[in-house]
Amino acid sequence: MLTRRAMLRISVACAIIVAAVPIGFWLIGAMLVAPANREVGPPPADLPAESITLPSKSGSSLAGWYVPADGATATVVLVHGVGADRRIMLDRARMLREAGYATLLFDLRAHGESPGDMITLGHLERFDVQAAVVYARQREPAHRIGLIGVSMGGAAALLASKLDLDALVIESVYATIDDAIENRVRFLKPLLLWQLYPRAGITADDLRPIDRIDAVGCPVLVVTGEKDFLAPVAESRRLYDAAKTPKEFVIFEGVGHEDFLARDPALYRDRVLDFLTQHLGSPAS
Repeated sequence: MLTRRAMLRISVACAIIVAAVPIGFWLIGAMLVAPANREVGPPPADLPAESITLPSKSGSSLAGWYVPADGATATVVLVHGVGADRRIMLDRARMLREAGYATLLFDLRAHGESPGDMITLGHLERFDVQAAVVYARQREPAHRIGLIGVSMGGAAALLASKLDLDALVIESVYATIDDAIENRVRFLKPLLLWQLYPRAGITADDLRPIDRIDAVGCPVLVVTGEKDFLAPVAESRRLYDAAKTPKEFVIFEGVGHEDFLARDPALYRDRVLDFLTQHLGSPAS
């Protein structure tokens, strides 16, 4: 039989394990929403970008670049995904400027050079998207305004709807936060969802872009990758089905949760640029 001392040691060990498990999950949650701040530096020499600062109701002061284009009659706002910064949208800015569009690139709160205490998976970031669209409207009141949002950037745009847009492109966007966590760390889902409220004062019901896509108020293009296991085709199709017309849907064959422009520039120009041209006009023509 176990001695009293042995039983005490076992009890202490069990107590430590019981305490360590939730602490471990809490630390994992902290890593998932930790700020992704970094120095971005000056704009690239090949783009005549103006450095700007945008005040946001998220509580952040957003760092960004405005890139004019000769003869432009439209501006496209570019919104990066989680963990990235505005530089990941530079190739899109180059493509759009070549087509005659002005562009606005910025760092979401807690990303790049925009301050923030945590990433909120689109909840507070929606105010950043609103701030960018308002800036674009005020900067060029006569311009039509489009937006390309990638992953969390697209989710933030949907959560911010209705935005004052003339065209919206969303790429690799989650339909609900339940889906997003399920697709990434299924076995951690209950404990990670539980952390939303004590960490950020939000619930899973606050992170359902699919509930907002019918309020967008402009044409929508939903873009997905055939091999995207983080935002699967079926999930993107649900977003598309929930959107109001006019709307379009495109699948990049053989592509995962990646940069669609980098993987298939021809298809990106054919579908995304054509969609923008159709609804924003073609300044370069």
